[in-house]
Amino acid sequence: MTFERWSYEFDGAYTSPDRLQPTAGVYVIWCKDGDKWTVLDVGESDNVRDRVIDHDRADCWAEHCTGTIRYAATYTPDYNEDERRAIEREIRDSEEPPCGER
Repeated sequence: MTFERWSYEFDGAYTSPDRLQPTAGVYVIWCKDGDKWTVLDVGESDNVRDRVIDHDRADCWAEHCTGTIRYAATYTPDYNEDERRAIEREIRDSEEPPCGER
């Protein structure tokens, strides 16, 4: 399933990070509590699935989510790390997630 947000197309938001693709992109970690969706974290990686599965901030996500943690990504295989970080910063500035800081 896909959705558009912040002018990007995202894959997800899945209840398991295993459903994300092992490719470069920007990931968004959400908390779904009833009808409310909150951004918990944003990051970039050259392998989104592996980064999210073994993420060092997973405890922070659980601490700030009383609902279900969801995983989504916009894939950017043609972007370099600086370009992915620019997208990450854009989303962070917009949402101010409680986990992770750049």
